[in-house]
Amino acid sequence: MKDELRRERKRQMKKDCLQINLRLILVSGKTKEFLFSPNDSAADIAKHVYDNWPMDWEEEQVSSPNILRLIYQGRFLHGNVTLGALKLPLGKTTVMHLVARETLPEPNSQGQRNREKTGESNCCVIL
Repeated sequence: MKDELRRERKRQMKKDCLQINLRLILVSGKTKEFLFSPNDSAADIAKHVYDNWPMDWEEEQVSSPNILRLIYQGRFLHGNVTLGALKLPLGKTTVMHLVARETLPEPNSQGQRNREKTGESNCCVIL
């Protein structure tokens, strides 16, 4: 029996080393950790979290997994981006924010707005 338990623990540890531990943080500051495969996409993660919504997040429950968005290093992740594509370390914990938002901002839209406000352009002048 003890040998069987040891083997099972060893298998579980090996499996955990091949997965990515995501610590998701809500706007409220509540956190929860989930294990995912490097092949899982942002859309897969949103669906899994929605389907396994933690009891202590009940106040933040959303109506659909389609409005859940992940933020990693200050950037919204589009649904088809996989954890492997982000080169997240296996067997380690990575922190991401989870927010409810209908649409994603256009790529570089913030930079475009800032240029419009300041009158800057993408041109350069060579003297």
